[in-house]
Amino acid sequence: MSGKLFALGVGPGASDLITVRAARIIHRLDVLYAPAGRRGGDSLALSIVREYLGEQTEVRCCHFPMSADSAEKEAVWDEVAAALAAEVAAGKQVGFITLGDAMLFSTWVFLLQRLGRPAWLEIVPGVTSFAAIAARTLTPLAMEQQSLAVVSCTAPEPEIRQALQAHQSLVLMKVYGRFAQIKALLAEQGLLGHALMMAEATLPGEECWRPLAEADEGVALPYFSTILVNKQWEQV
Repeated sequence: MSGKLFALGVGPGASDLITVRAARIIHRLDVLYAPAGRRGGDSLALSIVREYLGEQTEVRCCHFPMSADSAEKEAVWDEVAAALAAEVAAGKQVGFITLGDAMLFSTWVFLLQRLGRPAWLEIVPGVTSFAAIAARTLTPLAMEQQSLAVVSCTAPEPEIRQALQAHQSLVLMKVYGRFAQIKALLAEQGLLGHALMMAEATLPGEECWRPLAEADEGVALPYFSTILVNKQWEQV
């Protein structure tokens, strides 16, 4: 069998929200690469898929630094991309797992930039955190003629304000560390009654603030915190 690489989105956290396709592929892999937020730390993505692993699968955790040092990050991306390609060249079935969907705000895309579009690569989509949040809170992501924007809260404030003004429905990701600023922007636009926030969706520590006005600006948020805004949907 010739080698192949699968980039697998494994969903927001709950192990039963992984797709059937991804679970079947993971079970037959020779090697599985799992990203870890800290060197030597646990991998949340790995904990999601652990029950689907085959006995033959070798697991390799790789640390991707979160620092502002671009050279350090690029060196790791180069190293992991080369390792993945080498495994495939050796004829192995290789997987790289990532939270949510592999093509949205994911470390995987930096590896894809280095790998290109080889015939031996397949990307398997996953359930996004905001899709899970919308389902759990009964909040439509977009309706009829509404536009939907997915915005990183690490963007400059004027860009976030412009997005809030231009779109009827928004997903505000990477809220951690900037919540007070984002809540103030939503209040400025009169949108607090149309917004909610969920942290660690589908995980044991899941929390929801609904409507968003109930959330204290100084609340200590987990890294995985996301705000949904729909201007046509009251959060009462």
